[in-house]
Amino acid sequence: MEVMSLNATPRTTSGKTGAKATRKENRVPCVLYGGNEVLHFSLAPLDLRTLVYTPQFKIVEINLDGKAHRCILKNVQYHPVTDQIYHMDFLRLIDEHPIKIEIPVSFEGVAIGIKSGGKLIKKMRKVKIKTMPEHLIDKIVLDTTNMALGTTQRIKDLIISDKIEILNNENIPVASIDIPRALRTADEVTPTAGAPAAAAAAATTPAAKGAAPAKAAAPAKAAAPAKDAGKDKKK
Repeated sequence: MEVMSLNATPRTTSGKTGAKATRKENRVPCVLYGGNEVLHFSLAPLDLRTLVYTPQFKIVEINLDGKAHRCILKNVQYHPVTDQIYHMDFLRLIDEHPIKIEIPVSFEGVAIGIKSGGKLIKKMRKVKIKTMPEHLIDKIVLDTTNMALGTTQRIKDLIISDKIEILNNENIPVASIDIPRALRTADEVTPTAGAPAAAAAAATTPAAKGAAPAKAAAPAKAAAPAKDAGKDKKK
């Protein structure tokens, strides 16, 4: 697992006033909690790009006052207008102390359904897990190779270590192979492709040929002259 090192500057004041002063110095106010000690510090915005703006999960090493604190990024707050990083929370990793964290799902392999013209739909990008820091992983791999058209892989289908517990509902879909409209339409049309030919064949049968003259000899056409004759008598 990748470990990212960040050099931090301690903050002497906390709260809204201290955070506001930190932002004026073009620094991001941060807090590290977990265990018996809470630390307030700041980080340079440019140092955070490869930590925040990436789907990868990383362990962070905060270097503060000559001491390295091993932790994970727990929460990021953004400015409502500018979307700049406003505040960050870090959680200290303590041996034999379980943590809950979201890690990304990595989709690997070329599904059978894709080779047949289907499309892979990724329904979940992250999964929430509970584990000890020593068993922490940076991703869960979903092998899509055996997925056929119309199939779905769910949380319960993910293969992980028995040291890790997935907290999401086991029936939640993670990925599926969608059947394109063109393939669905082809399947619907194929069974009825012989219908026009069957109708044409039925029209050439003796029964069909005998029915045509009966429809042509409709009594309504003979009644029309009688109405016109009545009008001439009145005149």
